[in-house]
Amino acid sequence: MFFQHIYDTTLAQGSYIIGCQAARKAMVIDPQRDIDIYLKVAKDNNLEITHIAETHIHADYLCGSRELAAVTGATMYLSDEGGPDWQYEFEHHGLKDGDIIKVGNLSFEVLHTPGHTPESISFLLTDHPASDEPVMVFTGDFVFVGDIGRPDLLEKAAGIQGTKEEGARQMYKSIQRFSKLPDHVQLWPAHGAGSACGKSLGAVASSTIGYEKIANWAFRFADDEQGFIDYLLTDQPEPPKYFAVMKHLNKVKRPLLVEVPKHPNLTEVELIQAMDKGIKVIDTREMEDFNLVHLRNTINIPGNKSFATWMGWFVNYQEQFILIAEDDKKEDLTRKLMRIGLDNILGFVHPGATIMMEGGMTSFEQIDAENFKKKIKDQEDIQIVDVRAATEYEAGHIPGADHVFLGTLLENLNKVDKDKEVIIHCQSGMRSTIAHSLLARAGFHNITNYTGGMSEWKQLGNEVVK
Repeated sequence: MFFQHIYDTTLAQGSYIIGCQAARKAMVIDPQRDIDIYLKVAKDNNLEITHIAETHIHADYLCGSRELAAVTGATMYLSDEGGPDWQYEFEHHGLKDGDIIKVGNLSFEVLHTPGHTPESISFLLTDHPASDEPVMVFTGDFVFVGDIGRPDLLEKAAGIQGTKEEGARQMYKSIQRFSKLPDHVQLWPAHGAGSACGKSLGAVASSTIGYEKIANWAFRFADDEQGFIDYLLTDQPEPPKYFAVMKHLNKVKRPLLVEVPKHPNLTEVELIQAMDKGIKVIDTREMEDFNLVHLRNTINIPGNKSFATWMGWFVNYQEQFILIAEDDKKEDLTRKLMRIGLDNILGFVHPGATIMMEGGMTSFEQIDAENFKKKIKDQEDIQIVDVRAATEYEAGHIPGADHVFLGTLLENLNKVDKDKEVIIHCQSGMRSTIAHSLLARAGFHNITNYTGGMSEWKQLGNEVVK
């Protein structure tokens, strides 16, 4: 048997290539949209991709099943469970609980595991030349290492009201069934630590059924369904705004993108014309460089692991946008945005080109911990705004700080006082710098950024309240 785990650290998303080397056939489970990695792995290992499967209709990334099928001619095997509202609206081979998919000498048994979503399925793998016992289970967003999938996304992200309690009850039943699988079976989920699809995902890539029975909180409520439901629905992180779009695009027919597109570098004139039209310009440099000097009215979203997630919060799918980035980072940023379907890149601008633009450059005022404490002590007319997630704020915050989560900042500008000096902060400065750029673009001028954030505040032994 051939096996390879493909992991995208930017979205904490895992996909898999499993092949029968005797038959030279392979199946890909939950592929990302830039499919060249699967084509290369298959070619390098003398395998033909003949099967493509998904565990459910994903909300956190744009699945590349259709792109991969268009290039390889492979058949897509997708869930037909969950009822009429949860059916894929394009051609595929439908799967029901108990179905068997054969790939050479390998077999994948379909397990209907609803809870995260009604149509969710898992794939139980048996490598028949080696044993008639199952060896792996691919769980998608059902069971993670140390956690399980959240059932509230349909309600919070997609706006489908009244689904989270029913999803939690379904999840409880699915967990009871899942716990009866052999302890030795390896567990391979679709996400790891950093994903918003759960609240406490583990940092290791895989586990076993037996280990999860010991370490995963979800297996500790065998006789307490309501306790399980209450715990599951408490303190889930805010789902990014783009999740609702992903849920739709992964279900319906859509344009395919089978290659990583190349975008032009724009001239200074083209950049100015675009900005005059209101087109958003995203500066992807690190916060230190952005705070020092940047083009006025640009938004800072650093091109790191969180880039796609924050882009999904602040750029909609109907508008064009421009990225400020070094030439050697263009492909990486394009791939990150492809994976959530943000394809409307008008072009790129080199950072050096913006620095040369006369009259358009500015910098952001920052404050250190000592002066921040002085302003608080002197009771100056200030407002402290904490832009971290709600769970972070509730776990401990600076005395007197108001909470306005970064992802929903633009919908809550009324909570930021234009008549006071506003000091914003997050954990370590990156999110507050994004917030600073958003507020400046929205017309706020009296903003100061405490970039040391809660991390420095705690290290210095300052007061924290809950």
